[in-house]
Amino acid sequence: MIRDTIKAAQITAMKSGDKPRLAAVRLILAKLKDKDIELRTASAAPDDDVLVVDVLQKMAKQRRESITLYVEGGRQELADVEQAELAVIEEFLPAQMSEDDTKAAIEAIKAELGANSMKDMGKVVAALKARHGSQLDMSKASGLVKASLAG
Repeated sequence: MIRDTIKAAQITAMKSGDKPRLAAVRLILAKLKDKDIELRTASAAPDDDVLVVDVLQKMAKQRRESITLYVEGGRQELADVEQAELAVIEEFLPAQMSEDDTKAAIEAIKAELGANSMKDMGKVVAALKARHGSQLDMSKASGLVKASLAG
């Protein structure tokens, strides 16, 4: 499980004295704990790996946005800190599908659902997320779905 890998990474970082890595791993574990607390009252909790991947994807997206803003604002030292955190976060994310693989998956789902217009976009995106959600950046994937249905 991904959560166990992250906990093991925390111990390794502590033993090696890698303070920046340890800080990033602790940030991840804190976010996971927040999500666990949030889900205590939920009726059905998702699979743990799905939950962890979702949290990691959100954290990665936040870091990418921060990096862009820091670079535009001329604060390279802050962008470097965010980049280091992003690198640690991405280590724990499952391998992402390539753009070609994503397009192939979209075409397969379109054929299966008989989707051929923009009205079907919601169904295609939902099916794509259900099957490949942990391997995709859904914001990019929804753009590909839109392009595929509009074309």
